Amino acid sequence: MGALGQVESRLAAMGITVPDVVMPVGAYVPALREGDLVFTSGQLPMVDGAMAATGQVGEGEGLVSPAQAKELAAASALNAIAAVKSVIGDLDLVTRVVKVVGFVASDPAFTGQPGVVNGASELLGAAFGDAGVHARSAVGVAALPLGASVEVEIVVSVAPRD
Repeated sequence: MGALGQVESRLAAMGITVPDVVMPVGAYVPALREGDLVFTSGQLPMVDGAMAATGQVGEGEGLVSPAQAKELAAASALNAIAAVKSVIGDLDLVTRVVKVVGFVASDPAFTGQPGVVNGASELLGAAFGDAGVHARSAVGVAALPLGASVEVEIVVSVAPRD
């Protein structure tokens, strides 16, 4: 395997390796390039082929804690990075993380979705540096696919094709 690019080197310095792209569980693709933009499908916190945790996020017994959900958002963002890589090959071609949308399966009393989705935003900032600063939405929902606690999708701009 060749030398890592800047983005993957930043991640490696944090002990993180970009995984293989998570295969879709439905009739869609993990990511799609349109012009100079790459749109990812919603990415779940799959780690080594399994859901890292399931359930609604909130405070209390039987709920996924906000701190754990923040880690799940980072795992989802890492899977989004893998989806982008599957389309463009070299993550150093990303010129900007444009938009992040994070969905949090939330207990009805939970209103801390922005803090949870910070897990994704912080990982993207660490990976892409200044190009990782982005617009964002953090949305609470009743349930997510496969019982996931968090789902993250991103849009990135990439260097034009030669």
